[in-house]
Amino acid sequence: MTDTLVGFDDVLASYDPALGLEVHVELNTNTKMFCGCPAVFGGEPNTQVCPTCLGLPGAMPVVNAKAIESAIRIGLALNCEIAEWCRFARKNYFYPDMPKNFQTSQYDEPIAFEGYLDVDVDGEMFRVEIERAHMEEDTGKSLHVGGATGRIHGADHSLVDYNRAGIPLIEIVTKPIQGAGEKAPAVARAYVSQLRDLILALGVSEARMDQGNLRADVNLSLAPKGSGVLGTRTETKNVNSFRSVERAVRYEMQRHAGILDAGGSILQETRHWHEDTGITTSGREKSDAEDYRYFPEPDLVPVAPSRESVEELRGTLPENPLLKRARLQGDWGYTDLEMRDVIAAGVVGLIEETVAAGASPQAARKWWLSELGRRANDAGLDITDLDVTPAQVAAVQALVDSGSLNDKLARQVFDGLLAGEGTPEEIVAARGLAIVSDEGALSAAVDAAIAANPDVADKIRDGKVAAAGALIGAVMKEMRGQADAGRVRELVLEKLS
Repeated sequence: MTDTLVGFDDVLASYDPALGLEVHVELNTNTKMFCGCPAVFGGEPNTQVCPTCLGLPGAMPVVNAKAIESAIRIGLALNCEIAEWCRFARKNYFYPDMPKNFQTSQYDEPIAFEGYLDVDVDGEMFRVEIERAHMEEDTGKSLHVGGATGRIHGADHSLVDYNRAGIPLIEIVTKPIQGAGEKAPAVARAYVSQLRDLILALGVSEARMDQGNLRADVNLSLAPKGSGVLGTRTETKNVNSFRSVERAVRYEMQRHAGILDAGGSILQETRHWHEDTGITTSGREKSDAEDYRYFPEPDLVPVAPSRESVEELRGTLPENPLLKRARLQGDWGYTDLEMRDVIAAGVVGLIEETVAAGASPQAARKWWLSELGRRANDAGLDITDLDVTPAQVAAVQALVDSGSLNDKLARQVFDGLLAGEGTPEEIVAARGLAIVSDEGALSAAVDAAIAANPDVADKIRDGKVAAAGALIGAVMKEMRGQADAGRVRELVLEKLS
């Protein structure tokens, strides 16, 4: 069944959107949340498991102290209050990738609560209020074999890998975000993007959305315009890129409006996001908290961080990302508009690393925003998912600065980098891209261009220097763009003066 979508402007004319975002952050501890198994990405299925994370009878959990420190630092960075005493709870439900048939999480006693994150959207500041940040363990991973979609429907059979079961997670839950109006999709994207920046600055997670280190669940509801109430929400699960977060919000706004305009009601449910088609589909009817039969975890002692230890951790917090951006803008000499474009593209960190690797701020901005930004957009990827590193971009620019490449040839080097052909230097050598600096070869090519274009040569002799562009273009074409255009111009004018 195809969803009926209402035009975005028509949605805003009739309804007020409300957002809620739940972001799961996988911590980069060495071991899992409640046992000593390695907490690393990858590995052969079911090789990073033990009786505790498999939920075998008699196995007793022990809390990972590093994970608690990371949770407190995240809470402090989000301006949260830190609990003086809190407990873990059992969240009970049957799901094949939860070997214990319950998830050890936190319910009414989170480690951090009542915070906020200020988010910059096109120069306008939105304060996103944080309801809670709580600790829990990740689930295993189901693999559905057969069928066309990779989902359980239509699969021949399913396999379960428990390597991920027990990995430490922090779930950060916002309060309803209201009043964003037409900027609701952009606010959602900016929040997740800037939250990721904060997590990376803290050093508590790799925060790679493509590997599931950071996953966003997007809650969306619509209410009649001006009513001031909250509508029935849907929760789109495991959205794994900034671009998809924005698209999922926009799609759900249009889908909800289509149902409400037709006199229907919204089903409170979880939904799946489809990156390829840009739509959501129904998952399961959403459970409420009471359905999970939470009760305190009897095998774990309460967590009671001292105020002294909390203040010590506060002293380890990095520079506030918003203040850091203002400082970087001054260091880089960007205009407000240039910096706004950089922030909107999500490349502040990439440019910072590129500059640190030796490129100028303007060169770094040029490559990430123009060339690489275009390629990411064409491929339907977030720019952070491109297989090009800041160090490689700086290396390409160094070749341009040295005169070994021009911008046109540098673009071909990026082709090679994205194709996995090696380092920039190796690609230049293998593809024969270096600029020709042989004076004899350049002189011969200029002579040939003059001979082939006598009318243009006569104009230049008569003082019409602008006509030199035609001869320069002919030489560059003959030499496949591998000539120094500035030197070619000098030779043309020397020969025809």
